[in-house]
Amino acid sequence: MTHGLDLGTLLLRVALGVTMLAHGYNHAWGGGKLAGTARWFESIGIRPGRVHAFLATSTELVVAPLLFLGLLTPLAAAGVLGVMLVALISNHLKNGYFIFRPGEGYEYVLFITFAALALAALGGGGWSIDDRLFVHGVPGCRWLFGWHGLLVAAVAGGGGAGLLLATCWRPKR
Repeated sequence: MTHGLDLGTLLLRVALGVTMLAHGYNHAWGGGKLAGTARWFESIGIRPGRVHAFLATSTELVVAPLLFLGLLTPLAAAGVLGVMLVALISNHLKNGYFIFRPGEGYEYVLFITFAALALAALGGGGWSIDDRLFVHGVPGCRWLFGWHGLLVAAVAGGGGAGLLLATCWRPKR
């Protein structure tokens, strides 16, 4: 029954959206605010920290409503994927799998990464703006789900993360 799939994609979109909104909010207005986030980025070797703190925070705050609405779902998933891959490689991977390990392991970040890829493959579902505007409204919008959606998210999110890490990440040796 398609309603189960629609409900599942809605729940996945909301879970990822809440997570990204909370992260973006915390980076911008929690704890050390954007300046503290910038200092933290610098401390793990992502420079210039201020620019990347702004970009990561903006990405998190922009993808959250897109996920809630199911609008341009593969691109929203790409934003989640890009942020999470940078976090995974630059900070969490070296700390082992479990999140409770010192320095925080990568289990949480890896889970969010795969959830974003799964959502890109599923698309926004029947209870999304993507479905109403594109799937039923405009022919030729296959990029919104299936292998096409997964490819869009992987190339945009993974490519963006790879480019950022290659050009701006200089970890301490």
